[in-house]
Amino acid sequence: MKLKAMSRREMLTETPIPELITKLSIPTILGMMVTAFYNSADTYFVGKISTEATAAVGLVFSVMAIIQAIGFMCGHGSGNYLSRMLGAGEKREADEMASTGFAISLILGLVVAVVGNIFASRLVVWLGATATTQAETETYMRIILMGAPFMMGQFVVNNQLRFQGNAVYSMIGLMFGAVINVILDPLLILYFDLGVKGAAIATVIGQMTSFTALIIGSSRGENIHMHIRNVHINFHYIFEVINGGAPSLLRQGMAALSTLLLNNYAGKLGGDPAIAGMSIVTRVMLMMSAALIGFGQGYQPVCSFNYGAGLKSRVREGYFFVVRWGFIFLLAVGVICFVFAPDIVGWFRDDPNVIKVGTVALRCQAAVVPLSAPIVMTNMMLQSMGRGLKASIMASARNGLFFIPLILILPHFLGILGVQITQTCADVLAFLLCIPMALTELKLLKNDTQIAVD
Repeated sequence: MKLKAMSRREMLTETPIPELITKLSIPTILGMMVTAFYNSADTYFVGKISTEATAAVGLVFSVMAIIQAIGFMCGHGSGNYLSRMLGAGEKREADEMASTGFAISLILGLVVAVVGNIFASRLVVWLGATATTQAETETYMRIILMGAPFMMGQFVVNNQLRFQGNAVYSMIGLMFGAVINVILDPLLILYFDLGVKGAAIATVIGQMTSFTALIIGSSRGENIHMHIRNVHINFHYIFEVINGGAPSLLRQGMAALSTLLLNNYAGKLGGDPAIAGMSIVTRVMLMMSAALIGFGQGYQPVCSFNYGAGLKSRVREGYFFVVRWGFIFLLAVGVICFVFAPDIVGWFRDDPNVIKVGTVALRCQAAVVPLSAPIVMTNMMLQSMGRGLKASIMASARNGLFFIPLILILPHFLGILGVQITQTCADVLAFLLCIPMALTELKLLKNDTQIAVD
């Protein structure tokens, strides 16, 4: 076991940065792309039913984002901490954090499932459901909420495996659920004619499959094995989960709130076609950013482990590597989405009104999507180093600090165009904020490296 532990440590601290991040990011990119694909599968297959069904699924995206936000908070918070502890040689602390973070996610998942179903009828109204979409939205949401404990739990185990450097199995666990979901979607939605209910059932079964596969994987090999005796829900571990996971909670939580506001304004100004069009663009952009996030997730264990081990120069080198290649990738994908925007939106829903709204929004977002590379990577670097406050500010900038005021102002002056360009404007402002945030930390890392060398 000691040799295995040393081999993991040597891999993370001695392998050349480009080779190491590439090795760790390939499975995380695939895992994120698969997750984004099967998250979009519901939208695609219900799009074969009606515009109203497409809108209903899009409205519940805010609820799913909240569930993901809590899961990512527990997963990133516990994962960041246990990785730094492993880098510092504190194995017992890492063991206890893994079990505690997982237990917290299950408790919170049960609370969300119960409370959400109690207030489901009110929630669909707050989400922006119209008279024609309210029933289908509530049906879809109730089933999704029942899967909250499994969804949150699998996000925690997935991220803990990644932060230990075992990105391959975290990808395999996600892919199990994705395959099941994609197979069940057409069967339940179209063949058995269950509509949005079938889409929700397929999603929950997929999440349960991933949950089971990841639990099995975490109990094997040199991975940290979770055990009930290591669960210590005390102030210390709760603080570390929140400190390391608050940026993820804010990032996902703000995404949920921004989507809710986006759908509300889209519905008021353009009805169900506008909601459907903006929902499709949201899913497309999610797929575009999934690869970037997967790339960044390959950097996170490198950042946190080496920061804990005092190897600051590797943290800097890794940051510049992921920003550079992330920008190049998004530039290429953004051009494709800009040129083929009508075809991409039409692939999900062949409705002229939906395509008209979605095309403008997709082109606006594609034009600035390369800026997401420094925004996301700066956030991940700050979070992985334990810079909770700065990381939280960066995480809430794009979909919160800037998006929310803009979505409340622009539609009043520009109508539906204001809805379509809000995310674009928010991305530009978030980029301007990330520049001083990144430069300050990179300067500190450089100074620490020079002091260590001297």
